[in-house]
Order: sequence, then C-alpha cells, then structure tokens
Amino acid sequence: MSSWKEFSGSIELSREYHERYHRAIASPVRRKILKLLALGFSEDEIMKELGISRSELDYHIKVLIRGFCVEKIGERFVLTKEGKVVERFQD
Repeated sequence: MSSWKEFSGSIELSREYHERYHRAIASPVRRKILKLLALGFSEDEIMKELGISRSELDYHIKVLIRGFCVEKIGERFVLTKEGKVVERFQD
C-alpha cells in the first residue's frame, strides 16, 4: 500500500494523493462502508446492510484502498488513519 510519505515529495505526487483520497470519500456508499468497517462489520455483513453485491463491494473496497482509507490485514479490511478521519463524519 502507498502512503502519504511516498506522495509528499512533489506537487504532482501530492496532487495525485489528494485526488485519490477525495475520489475515495466522495461516494456516500464508500463513506458508509468506512463506518461499518469501523464498527467491525465483515464483508458479508456490509453487503447485507447496504444491499450491494460482492462485485459492488469489491469495487468500492478497491477505490478505498487506492484512496488510502482502507488496508487489508490478514482476512479483514481495516481503516487507515485517513479512513478513520472520514468515518467520524455523519452523512
């Protein structure tokens, strides 16, 4: 997984970091996924709660990983520092 340190070396890289982060958090569905992950929901529980398919969840998780909000540890997805900030906001 990439980190802020890897992107802080230049304006172009910093811009890419922020674009990826903002794209990840722009979706209300992805913000809900972050909140559910923070509550300890599994992937199956998230799909049921949000009424989305496996492929939809996989897509959103990939965007969240690319946007620095989520990382996979073992078999679970956990929030990064960036993801924890977003999770605290209410829709």
